Amino acid sequence: MSKEEFKKEMRRKLTSRKFWIAVTGLVTGVIIACRGSAETAETVSGIIMAAASVVGYLLGEGLTDSARAGIEQKEETPEPEPEPEEEEGEEQ
Repeated sequence: MSKEEFKKEMRRKLTSRKFWIAVTGLVTGVIIACRGSAETAETVSGIIMAAASVVGYLLGEGLTDSARAGIEQKEETPEPEPEPEEEEGEEQ
């Protein structure tokens, strides 16, 4: 997997609600298994989901901004003029 593909995959996972729900479920289960209170598990779950919302928003905005910058850059960059074709029989 190339570095660029890895970045895309991580962005996709970090913006996935299913991923964050799975993380929350895992952490909540560990807290309960370690004899933590339900109140603690609930608080930690809320913190994780709040953080997930922020991470998803920031990644989404970053992707939007970078896409917009790419479009603007393409519009500003002039197309290179094609090089004249060589005619047969000419030497360089």
